[in-house]
Amino acid sequence: MLMEKLEKVLKKYGKVCVAYSGGTDSDFLLNMAVKFLGKENVLAVIAKGIMLAQKDFDDALRLAEKCGVQTEVVEIDALSVEEFKFNRRERCYFCKKNIMTNIKEKAMQYGFDVVADGKNTDDGKVFRPGARAAVELGIVSPLFEAGFSKADIRYWAEKENIETWDKKSNSCLATRFLYDTELDENSLKAVEMAERYIFDKGYMGARVRVHSDIARIEIDKKDFAKFIAEENIADVLKELGFKYVVLDMEGFRSGSMD
Repeated sequence: MLMEKLEKVLKKYGKVCVAYSGGTDSDFLLNMAVKFLGKENVLAVIAKGIMLAQKDFDDALRLAEKCGVQTEVVEIDALSVEEFKFNRRERCYFCKKNIMTNIKEKAMQYGFDVVADGKNTDDGKVFRPGARAAVELGIVSPLFEAGFSKADIRYWAEKENIETWDKKSNSCLATRFLYDTELDENSLKAVEMAERYIFDKGYMGARVRVHSDIARIEIDKKDFAKFIAEENIADVLKELGFKYVVLDMEGFRSGSMD
């Protein structure tokens, strides 16, 4: 029933540009748009900027091209947005507005009037000011319209043999910092490099939260014993500029800085 609803929603639009991040939600949406509309009626636009880890961008580009759709990239200067630069509580609203405005402009250049995002029904239950910006700009959310939860997306993505069905969720690098902290390229890059090192050790989905000169690491609790036995993580993070490196005993929590 859910897939039938999604097919109906997508065919209602007929031709869509997917605001594409390479995460489970947007990848499922892109694959289903291709399935139901044909790749000639689908465009993927990826936003590239300091708010996004390079590895995430590279993955998004690879996955979009794997779908066989036309793929375009828009360069985003996130630090030019004051609310982002100073990490205000509403930064996501202004950053998303900046990103989606650029994606809409790119979509229109290629004759796509409808821009779709990967919002699902679970997204309405958490603090997501960026969703308001998307609504104001007329961005559509086919997965939300069809009633897909995050669990539904993962279930159907696995059935459709989509490789991202169990991909760990990620988020903008600004979420690693306390609100009202001034952000710059160096601080964002330090977090990106720290998380990349930890990911490469096998702790995918870990977060490095920044409290001044303290790096607070969130990982799954089941990995605590293995993580504590690692020899070089603290030294590497200190080389990146952190004075103290601590493990959060509560484990990973999405949105723990909210």
